[in-house]
Amino acid sequence: MAQQNNFTLIDTGQSRTMLSPLRPRWHDIALLIIGYVALDWASYIHPLHGLNITPWNPAPALGLIFLLRFGHWMTLPIAVAIVLAETWVRGLPVSFIGTVLLAALLTFGYWVIAEILRRLLVGATLLSDRHGLLTWAGVVGVGTLINSALFVAALSLTGFIPGSDIGEAVLQYWVGDGVGVLVTMPLLWMLTDDQRRSQLRHTVFRIEFLAYLVFAAAALWIAFGLGANSDFQYFYALFLPIAWAASRRGLPGAIVGAAIIQFGIIFAVQWLKISTVTVLEIQILAAVIALFGFFIGVVVDEKQRVSDELRQTLRLAAAGEMAGALAHELNQPLTALSAYGSACELLLDQGDTGARLRDAVRNMVRESVRAAEVLRRLRDFFRTGTTKLEAISLADLISTSAASFARKAQQESITLTVGTIPSCELLCDRLQLEVVLRNLLSNAFEAAMSSPAGQRSVRLSAEVEGISRVCVSVEDSGSGLDETSAARIFAGFQSTKASGLGLGLVISRAIAEAHGGNLWAEVSDHGVFRLLLPVEGTVEHAA
Repeated sequence: MAQQNNFTLIDTGQSRTMLSPLRPRWHDIALLIIGYVALDWASYIHPLHGLNITPWNPAPALGLIFLLRFGHWMTLPIAVAIVLAETWVRGLPVSFIGTVLLAALLTFGYWVIAEILRRLLVGATLLSDRHGLLTWAGVVGVGTLINSALFVAALSLTGFIPGSDIGEAVLQYWVGDGVGVLVTMPLLWMLTDDQRRSQLRHTVFRIEFLAYLVFAAAALWIAFGLGANSDFQYFYALFLPIAWAASRRGLPGAIVGAAIIQFGIIFAVQWLKISTVTVLEIQILAAVIALFGFFIGVVVDEKQRVSDELRQTLRLAAAGEMAGALAHELNQPLTALSAYGSACELLLDQGDTGARLRDAVRNMVRESVRAAEVLRRLRDFFRTGTTKLEAISLADLISTSAASFARKAQQESITLTVGTIPSCELLCDRLQLEVVLRNLLSNAFEAAMSSPAGQRSVRLSAEVEGISRVCVSVEDSGSGLDETSAARIFAGFQSTKASGLGLGLVISRAIAEAHGGNLWAEVSDHGVFRLLLPVEGTVEHAA
């Protein structure tokens, strides 16, 4: 069985709880050691004073990932990897004992950084939001600075670094480690995690990715080709491809984009044989570009998550509104089924097995089919959001909706009036339009309750608008809406009900617009809502 990761670095909406570190297997240890040495070999450029201080050092990023995942179990393998890298790749002019001690110092520093990050991971993820991103970058930046200062201080005690060069050595080691971790760690995490590899494949194996490579190559040419003879004044062009990748694919796109830009920078540095001082400046700018891209990617992912959550909330709210309409729709066939069933029992008791019994059974079957059709429409709505359009009479729709509030009007002493209704047909989903009318009438009844007893009224009417539209009006005796309230009431989450989500009018307007109409509130001294709908055929004015 595959091992599960103990934490999440990049948010995917899954569990955010930090678990205990896993115990590594032998191939995990082998992967760390081989990968660390290989990365160290690939990044060994521009060594300072012949020592192992370079302006780009991505190997610690791999070490931090394994420390985060496996905890203290990986401290010894990382120390071994550092010793091998210092001995075989960099040739540090220090005795073997000195190399081991320096490796132990570096390992301890990386372990401290990993433990701080692990504690910050409890209940959250590092790159799931802007706060997490800045926290991760801050810990890496401060941690690698302290680690670099301690390492250079240890080397200076041996006399290999002149006292006048300690500041430059600390800066270069810090830039190398800091940039290496900031740019490389997210990409390596995606490569070493099963779930994240699928995200990486989804980002890379697309035609769009080829366009991004061309865009990045052009930006690198502008920065290092056109700008090479003018102190790289066109370096800001590198912001464009990573911004595009982040805006298109979110954080995964930003991570891949930052890695491509970093590899392009290193290639250009080697190809053009740029001086060490200039390389340091370029690497600092590369770190800024990477963080800029990560920030855009995190914001894009946050926006997508909020959009998905809002869409789900709206769908659940719509389901609740639809349930009310369905209860009304199912009430009639279920009542009829009960009545026909009782009639069948009575006929059987009387010994009647003729035409009357057959008619009652046929009616039961018809009502069962009707109830099944209502339920099927609910299922289709939940699965795909589809609607079923049918021709219905506007007068029938309004009278049915008003009738369902008749008892409530009597209980709350509200005068419910249905005005003149034009004779016309609508091509619509009856259930959805009943949801709209139920919302408007429910809000009107609530507003009317603010009036004194004897002055409470709700009026439902309709009139022709042009030659192919009809406007349904729901008015109440409440205090009405001012300009500010009328503008905000359809924004969502503006409910005045203690148990409401403020989504009823949002859903109602969406349904009206889906039917080719509109829904709005008017500024008045009493409540006024207008529902505009297209009609089928010609409209006849009511007498």
